Amino acid sequence: MAEKDKYWDCLDHAVEAAHLGRTEDALSWYDQALKANPGGAEAHNGRGEILWEDGRVEEALYEVELATQADPKFVTAHLNRAELLIEELGEPEQAIQYCDFLLSGGDPLPRLDRGTEAEVHYLKSKGFFYLDDLEGALFLARRAIKTAGDVPVYRAFEGQLCFELGRFEEARRQLEHAVAIDPESAHALYHLGLALERLGEDPSAAFHQANALQGDQYPLPVEVDDKTFHAIVAEALADLQKSFREILEPLPVLVEDYPDRELLSERDISPQILGLYEGVPLTEAALTEQPQGMNRVLIFKKNLEKVCRTHAELVEQIQITVRHEIGHHLGLDEDDLERLGLA
Repeated sequence: MAEKDKYWDCLDHAVEAAHLGRTEDALSWYDQALKANPGGAEAHNGRGEILWEDGRVEEALYEVELATQADPKFVTAHLNRAELLIEELGEPEQAIQYCDFLLSGGDPLPRLDRGTEAEVHYLKSKGFFYLDDLEGALFLARRAIKTAGDVPVYRAFEGQLCFELGRFEEARRQLEHAVAIDPESAHALYHLGLALERLGEDPSAAFHQANALQGDQYPLPVEVDDKTFHAIVAEALADLQKSFREILEPLPVLVEDYPDRELLSERDISPQILGLYEGVPLTEAALTEQPQGMNRVLIFKKNLEKVCRTHAELVEQIQITVRHEIGHHLGLDEDDLERLGLA
């Protein structure tokens, strides 16, 4: 068999093994492919995707970079590299720069068709999202939609961004549209539930559908009654060291379902925030004339219920959130919070 034919035959076997979940067999076939063609971009990229799925992120990035070097026009490897930088390596700035590089279209880069160009805009949008530039992310998500049309993933992300910006009615419209295009989009269904909840409508059907489709990522809320929730918060306060309790005695710790629209607009925070300290930290109190009676801690019940999978986990997360926000009142940074057991 000619080396070229052997290369493509090994690739076919690798793809089949990967599809059947035989990771080691797939990697072995990719290795055989690279022996037949050491510069095979497809084999390097395939190895990268297997390693990525296996959680070996640095190795995956190395392989997809080899793929882009072997064939600078192999667009799939470029897209994988950008997504790895955003989703796995926490390098959104670098990913955005790489997306701009791809969009520049200079030789020897691939010429992007409309679908690929839209995917680059979408990846760049995610980079802006992780940098907390929600307006920039929304602009780019809409540019992806304008470029490629109604791709469900792009439309769902647009709805998610509208929700994070506190535009709940608009979020609902976009997410309902995304679900209409793809009824099995757990991401769109879950965020539709979030939007419906904030609009005073019943979100349970959307949450249950998202959970049925992707339970690991979208657990059902661990709901407890108000009395039980307040009791857990009170216990978290009672468990603090006596010296802290004496300092905190005048500080109100209030429970609300979630931040209201006024708070969202005033503080530029996520609707899904778990807790919030408002006021002047004790370390800065002497430098301001703001009355100390304006200090308070807010704990958001429904948001906390949605990030937990069990009652025990809910109790633990409430305790963590209470301690964390109290730490901000004390003027502590993240290292201080960890050292004092308040993180």
